[in-house]
Amino acid sequence: MISSSEYGSHSWELSVTVDPHEEVQKEFLLQVTGDLHIGGLMLKLVEKIKISQDWSDYALWWKQKNCWLLKTHWTLDKCGVQADATLVFTAQHKMLRLCLPNMKTVRLKVSFSSVVFKAVSDICKILNIRRSEELSLLKQLEDALKKKKKKDKNSKEAASEDILNLCDSPVSSGLSGSPGLYSKTMTPIYDPISGAPASSTITWFSDSPLTEQNCSILALSHSNCSPETLAEMYQPRTLADKAKLNAGWLDSSRSLMEQGIQEDDQLLLRFKYYTFFDLNPKYDAVRINQIYEQARWAILLEEIDCTEEEMLIFAALQAYHVSKLSLSSEAQDFTCESEVDEVEAALSNLEVTLEGGNTSNILEDITDIPKLADNLRLVRPRKLSLKAIKSYWFVFKDTSVSYFKNKESAQGEPIEKLNLKGCEVVPDVNVAAKKFGIKLLIPVADGMNEVYLRCENENQYARWMAACVLASKGKTMADSSYHPEVHKILSFLKMKNWTMSPQAVSDPESIDMKPECFVSLRYTKKYKPKQLAARILEAHQNVSQMTLVEAKLRFIQAWQSLPEFGLSYYIVRFKGSKKDDVLGVSYNRLIRIDIATGDPITTWRFSNMKQWNVNWEIRQVAIEFDQNVSIAFTCLSADCKIIHEYIGGYIFLSTRSKDQNEKLDEDLFHKLTGGQE
Repeated sequence: MISSSEYGSHSWELSVTVDPHEEVQKEFLLQVTGDLHIGGLMLKLVEKIKISQDWSDYALWWKQKNCWLLKTHWTLDKCGVQADATLVFTAQHKMLRLCLPNMKTVRLKVSFSSVVFKAVSDICKILNIRRSEELSLLKQLEDALKKKKKKDKNSKEAASEDILNLCDSPVSSGLSGSPGLYSKTMTPIYDPISGAPASSTITWFSDSPLTEQNCSILALSHSNCSPETLAEMYQPRTLADKAKLNAGWLDSSRSLMEQGIQEDDQLLLRFKYYTFFDLNPKYDAVRINQIYEQARWAILLEEIDCTEEEMLIFAALQAYHVSKLSLSSEAQDFTCESEVDEVEAALSNLEVTLEGGNTSNILEDITDIPKLADNLRLVRPRKLSLKAIKSYWFVFKDTSVSYFKNKESAQGEPIEKLNLKGCEVVPDVNVAAKKFGIKLLIPVADGMNEVYLRCENENQYARWMAACVLASKGKTMADSSYHPEVHKILSFLKMKNWTMSPQAVSDPESIDMKPECFVSLRYTKKYKPKQLAARILEAHQNVSQMTLVEAKLRFIQAWQSLPEFGLSYYIVRFKGSKKDDVLGVSYNRLIRIDIATGDPITTWRFSNMKQWNVNWEIRQVAIEFDQNVSIAFTCLSADCKIIHEYIGGYIFLSTRSKDQNEKLDEDLFHKLTGGQE
């Protein structure tokens, strides 16, 4: 037998690069063996560096494999590390620039080794945003970056001044952010009227870089951009352009470093999932403001479509209310005791309704199945002729609408019965013209059947619209959400219902803000500034009595009422199809949309979903629904993992409860969204 010593030692040389450090040489050669564990390797390296400092945040990054070696008890053999490996000894927490929904940029230290889901949770703790699972990180669009580079050439110095530096945050040292994400006793409280931090709890920010001044930057709205600035920003013109906006979401199950993000890169922090759970003005001033800002920019940049009437309401809420109140010192003088928490008041009202203190005449007998019966006009679009409009007696029961020739014939067989479960419900309203329509897109074998219902007045419209919205989700009017839905629709219609007041618009020139800063470019081209100012002031009459936080919540509510709200678009190719389609992903459904016309083709609801999976080899998403319906598609505008994560993420968010001690089940999130690549 020949001894192993004759062939030389079992040890071998491993090259480790130390992340650029002014006092340390760049590369070290270490003599190691395969049974040396990662922790021992790092200890050996630190001893060789011979510099006394805190190395606890440092870890090994394997360049070729694009992964962190974080399991310090694993041996080199178990990790698969051999002599040709290139390892980098680098800090896990690095500087990152984040553009927030309000377009403010913050600079802070973030974990580049934690999965993005955890990194976002830590970021939200620093920024004092509850429910971090609703947000994620997004890479900037290439088209937007091109425009930004042109702009930055002219204003490099100004740009650096706009960055809010939070680099002294607790996360800098590898610790988690402010304590108790779901603990009300440890969460700083805000004034529910003005959104400013309550003076009694501002001391809780003392261990965080989120001082009172910084907190105000995040919780209050500030100066608005000029039309010139708006023109320089990326604005989607088509559905394909809108699909580009959602292509850059980072994978929540992998770390920043694994996804090619470098130190001091800029990413966008955005609300990814449009299910804003447990919004409370007392604790969520920053969160409410950032949701409001994301909605505001989506409307200004026309990422979501709205009518001219709706655009003026949005302009009135932001221009002459939110902006003025935010700039006004009077907004800071309110006290928390002066008004009851709005969300708690809403909940108590709901409790009264549920306990029977405010019963509706529709529900006179609790044993009866709730129903609506009324004269409505039915409109059926015809391709080769004018629309056919005729009045019928309609009866709404369960999740179906039946219509009869007249009231007397309602005991017999209906002319037609429309099942609204799984349909698309789109408002077709113009309050000024007294037009109250409901557009129904009902799924049929070969696509969608289009039907319009015309109501006589606001109250009738609110009752029928609420019933249609609930029926589309498979719920009846017996559901506890019916009456709040009616109230929400009526309050939105009330905001739209304004009349010209000579006193209010007699002197639009006296306004100290540019009205064109509060509408999209389409309307600045259509109207002169004086005309815009007059029209916005008309709309402002219905919102002038609101407090600051209420105005923001109303803005968010109006945004949620838009037909396209919450839809994230992707260009896909369905199995068996020869052309591309657009897939809209929402919190409760998937919609197949014609890429040329923008018309919905088919809707599939998550409530009818049996299972979904991804074939990672051919990057195809396959979904099975009830009644033997199955679909499969490949994603062309983004990685299929993004759509897979969206579906799993929305299902995960539907499992949340309002228990303040609830700890997020991160494992369940990764199980639903991670995939098996």
